[in-house]
Amino acid sequence: MQGPGLLGNHKATPMDIAAHLPLSQQDALVLRYGAGSVPPAGPWNDHIALLLSHRSVRGYRPDALPEGTLESLIAAAQSAATSSNLQSWSVVAVHDPAARAAMARAAGNQKHIEQCPLFLVWCADVSRNARLGEQEGVELPALPYLETFLVAAIDAALAAQNAVVAAESLGLSTVYIGALRNEPSLVSELLSLPPGVVGVFGLCVGYAAPGVTNEVKPRLAQPSVLFHDRYGSAEEPALRAAYDAHMADFSARHEMGATSWSQRVIARMGRLSAMGGRDKLSDILRGLGFPLR
Repeated sequence: MQGPGLLGNHKATPMDIAAHLPLSQQDALVLRYGAGSVPPAGPWNDHIALLLSHRSVRGYRPDALPEGTLESLIAAAQSAATSSNLQSWSVVAVHDPAARAAMARAAGNQKHIEQCPLFLVWCADVSRNARLGEQEGVELPALPYLETFLVAAIDAALAAQNAVVAAESLGLSTVYIGALRNEPSLVSELLSLPPGVVGVFGLCVGYAAPGVTNEVKPRLAQPSVLFHDRYGSAEEPALRAAYDAHMADFSARHEMGATSWSQRVIARMGRLSAMGGRDKLSDILRGLGFPLR
């Protein structure tokens, strides 16, 4: 395990993270889990430290990115694992201000979609392989099945996460936009997506705006998600209660409405209206060329 690092004995704060000050392993783990839930120290390097420092940023300067940044991010994305090398994903860099504005409205008026210098829509894409079959005169009976869509959506997510890590390694900030699934048909129309392609989420990339100092958001303690040989933990209620208290402090610092994680889950999943229309997603996907058999 690393020693105290360049922060010495100073307790890491959200401002340290915002300023990209080097953190010791202990500091990084405390910020991610809270002082009472730090897992045992293990191997550590700068790459793991970068991963633990991730936070979503929802405010961007308009500054252009260095030339070639997009291509570097896509190279990183294409280096992610892909099931059977099918590469069943695509990405659209959206430059058109009108299209961005429409997507921002569809996503609940998330203005950072319009602010950021780079906005990407990551797509589950089975159309490329469908075209391959047509051009080769070969039937691909596996195309219309749920598994094929699931592979495409997973491939898109893996690729995007590689791009996020690459962006953050360059000092850029990011935030995923899952709310594009509120209106996937609109996104499809705006981007001229063919049947068999759907935007599964967006991604803002850019430099954080002045004053945007998002704190690293705490996660559930590892025993809540990590099991050995058999699923589950008898300590789950106590672990959740401790995490709720930790998230209540976090929410209070950021003036967020729901004060605990349990309240957030209930608010998000306790009523269909909170899904923003995504309760009809299976029907919409079928209309966009994914039979989901």
